[in-house]
Amino acid sequence: MIEVVVTSRKNEAEGICSYELSCALGNHLPAFTAGAHIDVHLPGGLVRQYSLCNHPHERHRYLIGVLHDPASRGGSRCLHEQVEAGQRLSISEPRNLFALVPKAARSVLFAGGIGITPILCMAEQLWLQGDDFELHYCVRSADRAAFLERLASAPFASRVQLHLDERPETRLDAERVLAAPGPQDHLYVCGPGGFMQHVLDSARSQGWPEAQLHREYFAAGPVDTRNDGSFSVKLGSTGQVFEVPADKTVVQVLESHGVAIAVSCEQGVCGTCLTGVLEGVPEHRDLYLTEDEQAANDQFTPCCSRARTGMLVLDL
Repeated sequence: MIEVVVTSRKNEAEGICSYELSCALGNHLPAFTAGAHIDVHLPGGLVRQYSLCNHPHERHRYLIGVLHDPASRGGSRCLHEQVEAGQRLSISEPRNLFALVPKAARSVLFAGGIGITPILCMAEQLWLQGDDFELHYCVRSADRAAFLERLASAPFASRVQLHLDERPETRLDAERVLAAPGPQDHLYVCGPGGFMQHVLDSARSQGWPEAQLHREYFAAGPVDTRNDGSFSVKLGSTGQVFEVPADKTVVQVLESHGVAIAVSCEQGVCGTCLTGVLEGVPEHRDLYLTEDEQAANDQFTPCCSRARTGMLVLDL
């Protein structure tokens, strides 16, 4: 854990604030790469993940952008209502589950709303490397678009296209943008679930292979749990068997028996808890694995996913 100080808080757009974090001891912060995020430990015991959106070569600060989401589980509300400049927080070291693919021929970046945070950092990294890319930023209105001044003054401003719902002539034509993909082209998308699904479906319709599609979700959507039943999990290393009732997750059951699994988002978004499956078929409820990875059924996210078979044998 790293203790940091909130050195500034700034309103970036309607409902969006940025928070600049510096090491409380005055040291350099750990290096990070474009697409990385940190866990932020908030007052009251909440832990939430936020993408880093400052330049990836900076070591004196981290910058996060936070949307005050009406559907918040408490994290964004806490930051917006309780956290001010001068306050101390604890954070994790950066982790990157949304990294740029090295030596891509072309990168197409899509940001929806607050999804601009990791995408902005990616654009700066690609520009620094001299790589070919374009950035499409979709948002309802200009007053809800964060970091517009930074984008407008960036050396890659000519590669940024702003798509505003309030200006129909700027509407994103995703299929046109994604036509004729090359074998070394890569797509990156972050934003609301519906927006991401539209971009990914458009890419697939234009022939993009799954291996060239990269996404990061901020939160999982609601899951219908009314028909959930119980199942068992077996530890491959010891043979211990534990029952998972309908109202508990695999992580919760294992922790109650002293088997700790690292977790972060607890929604199947971040991949922190990803666990190997030796036998049985998971019922995947995550947004982290690709469709092909889910179909392989050799790993799952025990924070939210369940089982289609009566038992799962875990690589634990």
